Amino acid sequence: MIQLLRVDHRLLHGQVAFSWTSAVSADCILVANDDVVVNDLRKTTIKLAQPSGVKLVMKSMKDAVEAINSGVTDKYKLLVVVESIKDAKMLVDQCPSVKSVNLGGTKATKETRQISKAMNVSTDEENMIKEMVDKGVEVEIRMVPTDKKVKAESVL
Repeated sequence: MIQLLRVDHRLLHGQVAFSWTSAVSADCILVANDDVVVNDLRKTTIKLAQPSGVKLVMKSMKDAVEAINSGVTDKYKLLVVVESIKDAKMLVDQCPSVKSVNLGGTKATKETRQISKAMNVSTDEENMIKEMVDKGVEVEIRMVPTDKKVKAESVL
């Protein structure tokens, strides 16, 4: 069962690996990313952040969708981490069990505007967030579990 779906451009690092894993009592972390599964350097870096006693799985987006929908992940308290709002929207659109999205951090670019300390969104990403909210998905912004939940639609 998915405990948390988090968008974080850094994927798995100390903040996610420790504070979020313990906050949602996750026993398995699924990193869903098309590049990581073919990039040995990124794979190794992510493995270094794996918390002790927590299973770590890295899958392509397509394989992550299949795994979530097949029910094989149901036995875990699952923390899913994706790199982008686009990837989160893909999971929302293709996995009916995804009911909420945590926006943790995205990079600033020329095309983005800052909506929180660590969240930068383009116009397309704003539209994706609005579409997820319109589908009844909770989209909230929080870097760490102790931060106050901010509903994404309130800052768009």
